[in-house]
Amino acid sequence: MREQSYTSQLRKAGFVEPARCASLLDDPALAGMEIGSFLADFHEVADPDQCLLALIRLAEACQEAEHSKALASLLGDSRSRRELFGLLGMSTMLGDFLISHPDRLKDVFAPGPRGACGIPRGDQADERASALTAVGANPSDAYPVSTEPDAINALRAHYFTRIARVAAADLTCPDPLEAMPEVSARITDIVGGALEAGLAYARSEVEGSEHVALTVIAMGKTGARELNYVSDVDVVYVASPTDDSVDESQAMSLAAKLAAKLGQAVSAPAGEQALWMLDANLRPEGKDGPLVRTLESHVAYYKRWAKGWEFQALLKARPAAGDMALGQRYIDTLWPEVWEAASREHFVEDSRAMRRRVEAHVPHREEGRQLKLGKGGLRDIEFTVQLLQLVHGRSDDTLRTRSTLDSVAALRDGGYIARKDADLLDHDYRLLRTLEHRIQLQRLRRSHLVPSGEAELRRVARAMHCEGITTGPEIDRVWQETRSEVRRLHQAIYYRPLLPEAAKLSPDDISLDQDAAKARLASMGYLDPGGAINHISALTSGVSRTASIQRQLLPVMLGWFAAGPEPDRGLLAFRVLSEKMGRTSWYLRTLRDGGAAAERLCLLLSSSRYLAQNVPDLPESVGWLVDKKDLQPRTRAELDAELASTIARRTSAEDIANAGRYMRRRELLRTAMGQVLGVVDAVASRAAVSRAAEIAISAGLTGAVRAACEAARISGPVSRYSVIAMGRLGGAEMGYASDADVIFVHDPLAGADEEEAQRVAVDVATRLSRLMGSLSGEPQIPVDYDLRPEGRNGRLTRSLAAYAEYYERWADPWEYQALLRARPIAGDAELGSEFISLIDPYRYPQRGLDPAKIREIQRIKARVETERIPRGISVQRHLKLGRGGLSDVEWTAQLLQLEKAGTYESLRVTSTLEVLAACEKAGILTSEQAEHLSEAWNMASLLRDMNFIGTGRSQGTKIDVLPHDLTDLGVVAALLGFESSQRLDVEEEYLRAARRARAVVEDVFYAQAREVKER
Repeated sequence: MREQSYTSQLRKAGFVEPARCASLLDDPALAGMEIGSFLADFHEVADPDQCLLALIRLAEACQEAEHSKALASLLGDSRSRRELFGLLGMSTMLGDFLISHPDRLKDVFAPGPRGACGIPRGDQADERASALTAVGANPSDAYPVSTEPDAINALRAHYFTRIARVAAADLTCPDPLEAMPEVSARITDIVGGALEAGLAYARSEVEGSEHVALTVIAMGKTGARELNYVSDVDVVYVASPTDDSVDESQAMSLAAKLAAKLGQAVSAPAGEQALWMLDANLRPEGKDGPLVRTLESHVAYYKRWAKGWEFQALLKARPAAGDMALGQRYIDTLWPEVWEAASREHFVEDSRAMRRRVEAHVPHREEGRQLKLGKGGLRDIEFTVQLLQLVHGRSDDTLRTRSTLDSVAALRDGGYIARKDADLLDHDYRLLRTLEHRIQLQRLRRSHLVPSGEAELRRVARAMHCEGITTGPEIDRVWQETRSEVRRLHQAIYYRPLLPEAAKLSPDDISLDQDAAKARLASMGYLDPGGAINHISALTSGVSRTASIQRQLLPVMLGWFAAGPEPDRGLLAFRVLSEKMGRTSWYLRTLRDGGAAAERLCLLLSSSRYLAQNVPDLPESVGWLVDKKDLQPRTRAELDAELASTIARRTSAEDIANAGRYMRRRELLRTAMGQVLGVVDAVASRAAVSRAAEIAISAGLTGAVRAACEAARISGPVSRYSVIAMGRLGGAEMGYASDADVIFVHDPLAGADEEEAQRVAVDVATRLSRLMGSLSGEPQIPVDYDLRPEGRNGRLTRSLAAYAEYYERWADPWEYQALLRARPIAGDAELGSEFISLIDPYRYPQRGLDPAKIREIQRIKARVETERIPRGISVQRHLKLGRGGLSDVEWTAQLLQLEKAGTYESLRVTSTLEVLAACEKAGILTSEQAEHLSEAWNMASLLRDMNFIGTGRSQGTKIDVLPHDLTDLGVVAALLGFESSQRLDVEEEYLRAARRARAVVEDVFYAQAREVKER
């Protein structure tokens, strides 16, 4: 029963082979220790089986060396016992060390002050003194010399004693992630003590060493006081003669011998295991350079030949051992150079390329397990943090820190990274470093690979003492999740477009000093530098996080604003937008972290007065700039679904209509932003603008029907209603400033009184126009019914039957022509289809038009050319009615449809460009004719849209005119992709295209008239 009881308890405590271990508890070496009463302590041990075996061996060693009382005393103390078990159960190497040095037990588990996480307190001075004492050197001497005959083994035994003391506390602390920075700092201090002791040994071996001062400059993790249990120790050596008895060359020779002996002390074969390799490859010229240099030689190298990565390496440099005064002079001299490195050409790009090379050199078989160098590993965090430090640390002294976690905190506090991202980076770095520590502790070997074996993963998982990590599969899951999260943060922050631009800025650019900034702003193209300074001051003054982030963004954004034709206007709009957003967290986070969002916003605000006026009124639009997919126009189905959901919560006609008008405003803004950024082409933008009008009219119709029924005191509609788009809306070719040409049709329901139905229908049509044009918080959309039968003199709406009668008996040719673009866009879909079926025979006559109707169309066109162009406007410059303009092309295409669509079904479309393409395919137009007409129509349409987007004008004659004003022409030219010096080329290109189109119009449109006359 006793064996079964022990077996059950041992299994619960985590033993893998409980039956075997139950028998081991009776080993003679453990007699009298009552290990069975401590089984609960094994539950927290990484490998209880290993711990028990090591404990037996340790007990045997203590018996032989007469240290059994010391061991018994340790086992009697709860903390010491737990730490001993934790150490023996995790690290075979440190367990073997204690077994071979049982006399060290009292030092490893000696009482003493502890930190909040239970890690023994200490500092670099304490470790220096104890290490020097261990090799028989006097810590008070300026240049201590070892007197210990077996100094190397004494140094190493002392080192492993100190490491074991930290590891024992680390493996049993309640929160290893919280303790990680302190553990790494303590390891680094112990390494620093070993370096001092190694130098003391070297001085005892090198004759004349008193004539040279040698300093060991710690680099990398050593410099940042964040070493692992086992790391190569990166160092650089700097030396100087101490007196005139040796010249510089002799002093450097002596210093090189000291450095070589130091290397032997820590890594050459000896009785005790080697500590680690001293890596001096970060020195000037790397392996090809001299091992030791004077301070002057170091400075000369860094000033003349050093590359960007070498300054990045200096970021963590600090004196670690030897002549500390000389080391401090080294730091004081070179530290300022570190913060100028980011100004070097291509610094950010080179840093990123270096990171990609490191990733590429990770062997494929290790890719998913590489904790340090692989994707999502420690290097991703370190490179991210260091790059931000070097770029922004030029102007912000708070970022000039060495420790990764301190730097993350500084970047967070300065607003350079989001609080949430900083918290994730902090947690993930602690987790990965703790995992790295546990992996290395097993054999105290340098390793950065997550184990793949089940037993190893289990051991590491049990040693983590982190919530949710107790088994091998759990630690593998957490590793993969953390790796993915780190990689995401690295790519989002490290590859910010803002960084290379920020790195290019000069100190004057960064400082935002008023005098320097005024000159710079003027040189960049700001017309009112003083006003710009006021905007900058308003945005950056104060100590808030918002102001801090603005101080990061503005030096770069000022240059991006200047890339547009109106930087002053762009900066003003940005100030208005920023003040409206206040301290809204997502806004500035989007600009800082949202990829190219900030640059895109600058281009939009400085290129378009329309966007500069309207983006601040719809701040959510800034979020669209992160992913260009959000700038793609919405489909009609998506808009319909949104509208249905929105108006379901509204009751009044005005609220319903305003919902649609808001959606139109939003979609116009989205489309304009996409068009300026080149995401949306001209054809897609016109279709999107048309859909925006359609959804507004659809909402207006819903509201109008509801209000008309309430006014008539009827429970519901007495007719079916349909809004038929005409003109450019019907062709899905609306410009931003186009009116919505429509006609209204209704069809009384069965049993309804036709007079009442007509009266209600007129009210619906009237209300629709009023709802679309009323003053509200949303832009108006003028609804124009003038293309209805009899034009302005006709009834506002007719029934389907009345339309049939009118088109059969009284319609004029221009009314058939207007029907060519008719398309239902709102209301009853079936009624809309019936209307289209009704008008098709009239707009696509089987035998074409008779000569009289062609002459009538030609006559009306001539009147339009002579009467409708505003006085004082050149006929060549009017984009709509001028020669070769929109009207010329559209009337030509429509005349061809009236003549040929009865024969060619491909011409039965509402889009002008589709008509021209169909005419070319059918041989009605030559390829050259179709190309000239399409080019002129496209360019005139584009110029009208750019007039609207660029100048912000939505009304007036200037919308339809090629700009004369050089400022307006420059804005339009920039939107079309022309340089400011090429603005007049826009005129030339359009006028050339219009001349060619007009020639085709003369040959085709007016030739039709001549042919009719001849017939």
